[in-house]
Amino acid sequence: MPSIATRPCPPDARAALEQAGLAPAWARLYAARGVRHPDEVAYRLPQLLSPVGMLHVERAAALLADTIFAHKLLLIIADYDADGATACAVGVRGLRLLGARVDYLVPNRIEHGYGLTPDIVRLAAARQPDLLVTVDNGIAAVEGVATANALGIPVLVTDHHLPGDALPDAACIVNPNQPGCSFGSKNLAGVGVMFYVLLALRAELRQRGAYADVPEPDLRELLDLVALGTVADVVRLDANNRTLVAQGLARMRAGRASAGVDALFRVAGRDPRRATVFDLGFMLGPRLNAAGRIDDMALGIECLLADDRACAQQLAQQLDTLNRRRRDVESDMLEEALGILATFNPDDSQSLTAYQPGWHIGVIGILASRLKDKFHRPTIVFASNDGNDELKGSGRSIPGLHLRDALDLIDKRHPGLIIKFGGHAMAAGLSIPAGRDSEFSAAFEDVVRGLIDPADLDGRIETDGELDIDEHSYELAEQFDHAIWGQGFPAPLFTATFDVVAQRVVGEKHLKLKLARDDVTFDAMRFFHPDPLPGRIRAVYALMPNEFNGQQSLQLKLHHWEPAEE
Repeated sequence: MPSIATRPCPPDARAALEQAGLAPAWARLYAARGVRHPDEVAYRLPQLLSPVGMLHVERAAALLADTIFAHKLLLIIADYDADGATACAVGVRGLRLLGARVDYLVPNRIEHGYGLTPDIVRLAAARQPDLLVTVDNGIAAVEGVATANALGIPVLVTDHHLPGDALPDAACIVNPNQPGCSFGSKNLAGVGVMFYVLLALRAELRQRGAYADVPEPDLRELLDLVALGTVADVVRLDANNRTLVAQGLARMRAGRASAGVDALFRVAGRDPRRATVFDLGFMLGPRLNAAGRIDDMALGIECLLADDRACAQQLAQQLDTLNRRRRDVESDMLEEALGILATFNPDDSQSLTAYQPGWHIGVIGILASRLKDKFHRPTIVFASNDGNDELKGSGRSIPGLHLRDALDLIDKRHPGLIIKFGGHAMAAGLSIPAGRDSEFSAAFEDVVRGLIDPADLDGRIETDGELDIDEHSYELAEQFDHAIWGQGFPAPLFTATFDVVAQRVVGEKHLKLKLARDDVTFDAMRFFHPDPLPGRIRAVYALMPNEFNGQQSLQLKLHHWEPAEE
């Protein structure tokens, strides 16, 4: 059972925030998340870090400006997830705003695999581009860049993934995580890196006199896409990323979202005028990702590039249909995986590896995430890659294990077992030779046992402690709902002991409750867990604004519970 811990809150920081004018509840929450001054949560555009601090960004701007002035063709090589799709759309839209001739090419997950491969370069060469620009990929494309160089096509790499042992021989690399880059935020998503390249390009064009007689393009138009990609890629929301997200949400709420983003809200049944981080991460992001998982991400990119609202709505509807298919495939795979793992005992293993030949390669990442959540073990799921002798794997980790570092260690200990790999601390992808999944599973278990603290396997839920009874309100819940939370800056969770006054199953899979604390009764929901609770519980919960039949009320959303003493 996971332990419940209260997040430390430095009293001096809390007092300073209260003295600066923040309400006590907010001062407490922000201080516990490392905020020391209200400016850190003001999220004003001038607070964004300058592009000047990013290694090679001026060189990239000059390269792009030269291409624009020479009327040459730029071709963006995108990735097939939400970050790659939004980065591509930001690149195409932004470069066109700045006067470029630009098109894009996105690999198909099943046919081409990930990134700037030699095959993708040869496919791109047929379009006769003068410069290839990668977005959300390229830092590991040593062979792909070499192929482009051999064909006489220079490559500008924009990426955010961790580099391998060798960098590609590109004309220019912009990546805050490359060696020697001192940029203040290492957590930009791929779409954020592309946005910063555009900021630098506009400054370069300004310096060359491009806007002496015409207004400068307003790159704020791209911030809704930047926010969507940043949240959907689950990168750490440091202060810089939170500002990008907040500014994008502000555009959506003001009715200035692009036609494609607006259409995605509509098909998800959400109101863009009340856009939240939840909407981006759990409603829009999955619909956009569904194209790359089930079909072709070009559909998602075209939706984000559409200016005609009727066209955008039609494309968004297709994405919604694909997302429904994705959920069905995911559900079937999860049921099959749980059947295979019926005898799996987490006490006997510190990792989890699963493989079935019939599993859909586009959904293994989601399946890995579901299994990781259920068993709280670093998890890698494999699927067959039709047409070759490789298995494609997708992994998800838990706090305490850096997944990419674990794969790197396996690669060093077992040469040839991993064909290629890449990723981050919490998520990674890899390929292994077909038929060697059992060997990989044993190697993964051995490495995890050596790297992880056994205490991390029990799980830990960090909360903000108890919330005063009089602070429970619909207004505060709505404020929480509209604030900027995410990876590394978690949404508020509270803990308290309640009496369970009433409970009943609704919708066949949810538990609706009435909970009492200090003679005050609260409505509560336990989603996707219909099993009854005992009469007295210690609960971890969030405040949730509830609207039904025009009535607004507060609900508690239960995340976890354990029996409390009667």
